[in-house]
Amino acid sequence: MLHYLQELFHALDFQSLGDAVLRMAAIFLCLTVHETCHGLAAYVLGDPTAKSMHRLSLNPLRHIDWLGLAMMFVAGFGWAKPVPVNPGYFKKPKQGMALTALAGPVSNLALAILTLGAFRIIYSYVPYFPGINWILNFLIETSMLTVGLGVFNLIPIPPLDGSKVLAAFLPDSAYMRLMHYERYGLLLLLVLSLLDVGGRSISRIIFAVWSACYGLIF
Repeated sequence: MLHYLQELFHALDFQSLGDAVLRMAAIFLCLTVHETCHGLAAYVLGDPTAKSMHRLSLNPLRHIDWLGLAMMFVAGFGWAKPVPVNPGYFKKPKQGMALTALAGPVSNLALAILTLGAFRIIYSYVPYFPGINWILNFLIETSMLTVGLGVFNLIPIPPLDGSKVLAAFLPDSAYMRLMHYERYGLLLLLVLSLLDVGGRSISRIIFAVWSACYGLIF
């Protein structure tokens, strides 16, 4: 038995396992920041719903939808538990919803700049120590994932944040129609993903935005 366990141990690909752990940690961080900032924006605009439901938290377990997490890990896009928002608290409901929605992608871009800034500081000024490459890889992985999450969420298809931003510019009748079809949006996104419709264009946009963030730091 001991011999078998030793062989199994040596057969494990710890580099791949380590990469998977880093990616999981980066996904947790990106989704947590995104959802927390939705709740913070709503709270600043007068809606206490997210706060009362303990969603103004950096504890990822309060935000993670496990199916959405698995999809993001495997397929490259996913979702978290939606932050509860009551637009009735907003003085201007459509505009309030748009600002609350926009806070998520904006926080993702801010996180990208912060992680790239940390990468530059550590890479340029911190002496080498065991494990530094793991930290640097985590920072780069996070910067790429968070830009991807932010850009993807700006697609104007319900229930993504971009649909709520778009809705602020629509007349009330068109807004109600858009929200009526929100329940079918996720299915549409899954179909588009499986068919790889627009995938290359979105990837180019993500790379362009990440490059712009990189250019601000380096």
